Amino acid sequence: MELVIANTAGFCFGVNNAVKIVSDLATKSEHKIYTLGPIIHNDQVVQKLTNYGVTTINNPEEAEAPAKVVIRAHGVGPQVIERLKIRGLEVVDASCPYVEKIHGLVNKKYREGYQIIIAGDKTHPEIIGINGWCDDSAFIIEDEDNVDDLPDIKKKICIVAQTTFIREKWEKIILRLNKRFENVLKFDTICNATDKRQTEAEKISKMVDMVLVIGGNNSSNTNKLYQICKANCDNTFKVQTADDIPPVDIKKIKKIGITAGASTPDWVIKEVIHKMSELNRQDMEMSFADAFESSLVTLTTGQITKGKIIGYNHNEVFIDMGYKSDGIIPMQEFSDDPDFNPEKSLKVGDEIDVFVVRVNDGEGNVLLSKKRVDAVKGWDVIESAFENKQPVKVKVTEKVNGGVIGNASGVRVFIPASQISDRFIKDLSEFVKQVLQVEIIELNKQKRKIVGSARTLIEKNKEAASSVIWNNIEIGKTYKGQVKSLMDFGAFVDIGGVDGLVHLSELSWSKIKHPSEVVKVGDEIIVSVLDFDKEKKRISLGYKKQADNPWAKALEKYQVGNVVSGKVVRLVPFGAFVELEEGIDGLVHISQISSVRLGKPSDALTVGQQVEAKIIEFDAETKKISLSIKEVNPIDPAGAKKDEGLSATEQEELPKEHVEDMTNTIGESVKG
Repeated sequence: MELVIANTAGFCFGVNNAVKIVSDLATKSEHKIYTLGPIIHNDQVVQKLTNYGVTTINNPEEAEAPAKVVIRAHGVGPQVIERLKIRGLEVVDASCPYVEKIHGLVNKKYREGYQIIIAGDKTHPEIIGINGWCDDSAFIIEDEDNVDDLPDIKKKICIVAQTTFIREKWEKIILRLNKRFENVLKFDTICNATDKRQTEAEKISKMVDMVLVIGGNNSSNTNKLYQICKANCDNTFKVQTADDIPPVDIKKIKKIGITAGASTPDWVIKEVIHKMSELNRQDMEMSFADAFESSLVTLTTGQITKGKIIGYNHNEVFIDMGYKSDGIIPMQEFSDDPDFNPEKSLKVGDEIDVFVVRVNDGEGNVLLSKKRVDAVKGWDVIESAFENKQPVKVKVTEKVNGGVIGNASGVRVFIPASQISDRFIKDLSEFVKQVLQVEIIELNKQKRKIVGSARTLIEKNKEAASSVIWNNIEIGKTYKGQVKSLMDFGAFVDIGGVDGLVHLSELSWSKIKHPSEVVKVGDEIIVSVLDFDKEKKRISLGYKKQADNPWAKALEKYQVGNVVSGKVVRLVPFGAFVELEEGIDGLVHISQISSVRLGKPSDALTVGQQVEAKIIEFDAETKKISLSIKEVNPIDPAGAKKDEGLSATEQEELPKEHVEDMTNTIGESVKG
């Protein structure tokens, strides 16, 4: 006959704590000791406490002061505690910490306006206690069909579960609620230890010929284990003590599974195991007692061990390590990544390495940390990268004085402001949440100090890229570059490790006053090489395209004798420039504006004025167009006398064109 044992670790922490409190009070206190209801649902434990003089009462009015009344692990509502205090009784609250968390959660959401729903047995003291924290206003449901019996709830809904509730039922209820109501906030409050017991019991009951479920007749947890096992194995028996074990035919029963409720004491489990061992001592490879003891893992503070994720919420991750209690990793001890998303990153069943911070966190759980394991492993990675001068990825998590802090393989890395880039950075906060490639330039294991540099890698990469550029550069070759900075005379563009200058005149076919009219820092643009000097490390680039040159099609659009319209864009002493289209201006000489003699062009024209003029001269090679307003519609200022012509000397002295000197050549701009 083969034995299959579930994780029968005895009391859950809440129950164990309550029993310990009552036992200590019974042996040390001078006052009468009461428990409000049986301290746990186990007759053997209750009888032992009765022998110590502990009295069980069902309501506060049964106790007489002076006395101490212990609130059992199931907890009660605030009204019950108030009734006890009014009677002058000293209240000793031994509520399970896990149940207390549910009390606080329900009370908070109730005060925020949520309708509370509790999944569980409405007659169970734990449910009655939870309901007290929302003024007994909760709807209590036991299965998915009860969802249809709920009224139309207009408020937001918050649902919690009895700690011993069957998970399969919980998931069906949630599914049905989400189909019927829109705003459902769920909190999975099923005790992880209970959930694990139920999962293991279900698994074992499918592979054995007989199951023994050890626990009290009134224990909700034990009864649920019995239901789960009975559904898979007909030969399932609930036993309170070793005396309740049914006859076993070891010739027919090849495998026996054993599980126990959370309120079942270790000594009751051991008695059952001992009796089973006596029945089959000769045929078993190891005794049931040994199997029970060996099923428990031993943990010590500072130990690194493996565990499986069995659940999580926004604050904690729950880990099964085969120990009698579950492990809990606070979310801040799981990852340093500020963008860490439990829903996306965590998967129930995944095995991870964990660091044991404390074997008992004060609530019966093992306090764990994943970050500390990552840090231990990370140091090995960082040390190797430092010794071999290999780059590492660092995710920047925060800005600090003098630089930023990042995370690399679970280890904190400081990057000074001077080492974060090869250019001056005014606001380092732009790097927060970015992932940088850095080189470890300083490592002190004793002081736990690591300094990284992104700048050294940027400079190395630029040097390598620069060599490629200079070895292959040609006039006319095009590159995809990024605008790095703007000056009055042009824009500097990084074409892959080398900066080149696009002069103002090479940015647009139109006349512009500043590069920002065409490009901005960070833009990616296509440029071509106009000229370069390898010795002086200078490159002149062009951005404007020949295909965009408005003069390329000007001959087809503008002919001598055509009447065209345009806008006056500039006035000069000898005439006015009229924009025919973007990039093409024509000159109206002062003598071609009016039929009268003008002292200056502004006597008849203003900038922005729309005019019509005839093309009287077109020179495509020099890109010059001469226009005449006078031949279409002369503009004569009011009161002006008709022009009788200029003398030969006056005509000779009048300028015929406007010449502008370029104050900055491309070469001079590069030098600047």
